[in-house]
Amino acid sequence: MKYCSKCAHETVREIPEGEDRERDVCPACKEIFYVNPKVIVGCIPTIGDKVLLCKRAIEPRYGKWTLPAGFMENRETTEEGAARETWEEAEARAVNMALYRIFDVPHISQVYVFYRCDVLDEKFGAGSESLESKLYAEDEIPWDELAFPVVIEMLREFFEDRKTQEFPVRNSTIRYQKRRAG
Repeated sequence: MKYCSKCAHETVREIPEGEDRERDVCPACKEIFYVNPKVIVGCIPTIGDKVLLCKRAIEPRYGKWTLPAGFMENRETTEEGAARETWEEAEARAVNMALYRIFDVPHISQVYVFYRCDVLDEKFGAGSESLESKLYAEDEIPWDELAFPVVIEMLREFFEDRKTQEFPVRNSTIRYQKRRAG
């Protein structure tokens, strides 16, 4: 941040009194500017024993399959955001939503929150960020064509949990690991 959004004075990087890390601070009006993680919300939509996946029409991972998800908007709950993303990407109305999975991804300052849900009236389509959407039974999932590792992990857990009909809310941290050459 270069200039204060309140008074337009040039900001400085410093540790404000009572804080433990550097922030952008306005020396003129004393405003402190915080940068917080982005929250990604989404659903595991189901119809019967099948899961609804979307084929991405945007980068990253254009053309790969994923669950409907995206950035949470201001003034909405995680549940509202997940339902909105399910509508925007899969033209499906999420009902009977239940919190299912949380991933903390600190190296990119993101938090993922996913809900299990049913699809109202079993209707779905492809929104503007999807090339298509399709229902998949567990043995039909295109595992090698899934867009993100967290989607693979979450779907494997979901299918295991479905066997017992017990769906605990899980939280885990995804740590960045540098790939080694060779």
